[in-house]
Amino acid sequence: MIEGNNKGSIREILNAFLLLGLTSFGGPVAHLGYFHAELVVRRKWLDEQNYADLVALCQFLPGPASSQVGFALGVRRGGLVGALIAWAACTLPSVALLLIFVYSASALGGVVGQGLIHGLKLVAVAVVAQALWGMARQLCPDFKRLAIAIGAVFIVELLTSALSQMGAIGLGALLGLWWCKTSLSTTTFSHFEIVTSKSTAKFALFSFFTLLLGLPLLLTLVEFQELALFESFYRAGALVFGGGHVVLPLLESSVVESGWISQDQFLAGYGAAQALPGPLFTFAAYLGAVVTPEPNGLAGAAIALVAIFLPGILLLLGVLPYWDELRQKQNAKAAMAGANAAVVGILAAAFHDPVWTNAVFSPLDFIIALTAFVSLIVWKVTPWKIVVATTLAGAGIFIAL
Repeated sequence: MIEGNNKGSIREILNAFLLLGLTSFGGPVAHLGYFHAELVVRRKWLDEQNYADLVALCQFLPGPASSQVGFALGVRRGGLVGALIAWAACTLPSVALLLIFVYSASALGGVVGQGLIHGLKLVAVAVVAQALWGMARQLCPDFKRLAIAIGAVFIVELLTSALSQMGAIGLGALLGLWWCKTSLSTTTFSHFEIVTSKSTAKFALFSFFTLLLGLPLLLTLVEFQELALFESFYRAGALVFGGGHVVLPLLESSVVESGWISQDQFLAGYGAAQALPGPLFTFAAYLGAVVTPEPNGLAGAAIALVAIFLPGILLLLGVLPYWDELRQKQNAKAAMAGANAAVVGILAAAFHDPVWTNAVFSPLDFIIALTAFVSLIVWKVTPWKIVVATTLAGAGIFIAL
């Protein structure tokens, strides 16, 4: 059962998640650690087992795991209103800082501005390499899943489109269903307290699939840029398995290949996002603010932000009442194991192009990126310090040359 009172005031939820939104640096795994320290240990909103079960659910689903955990805890404490307060308090501080970066970056010109952008692109190299290293170790622990990941690399490299990424994930799930059943543990799980009704769950799942399948069809009938922007970010949020960094290739294929944003803008914003607290998915707000054609600015940021978070929230609400039963099934676990392995391959392909090919142009660039990577992996240096140091070093090299 839950330790302490399961319900709380809106003010309590706001205070707890605003604190987390302002102080949670370091990516999804670090965010889950912050949530545990604040909400399980200090505030005792739930016990260790229920928190572990909730994290397992959110890592099983597509979407930003740490944000889904926060949303679910908001539901438990204050219903859907509490969930929205929790999401907004944890997300909007990062969004505000990214929008400040958008408007300040536009004021930078000449060699100095180009140097800072180059430094931020080197940050992206180190951070994506760190994510790829950690995900490969966790999600490809055997030859079968490694083979699925390598196959996904070839699919994405040879068929350069968003459909190739969807196909790689689907094929990975099928191969996992065929190959991975015997590799997975048959461990059973404790009961996870249901926090939404089945009628709410059915409506959420219906909405998720209607939007995922219906929006592309609607765009074939009408030309509406607001709808196209929403669909691109919704699709990216719906297909992000395995961690927040996997959103990078999905968004890159949507906004860069379409010509809505330049490669330099994309990688510079991604690098800047690493220095900020809060979920990595807030990178979508930056992209929505700088895309062309309109809507952009605040309107574009709002559309992109809602669109990328919405599918993960709908799936979470849709699956919660069925989670106890679903996670006991070997077929579901095997399919997800294959899909997650394919995601590693997709991220590896994105690390090669555009991250590496658009940032590393000289031996000095390589040394800076490698030093940042080793600092993250071996020396466990705080990410924002890596961002500042790598950006300044990359900018210095660019300006000097």
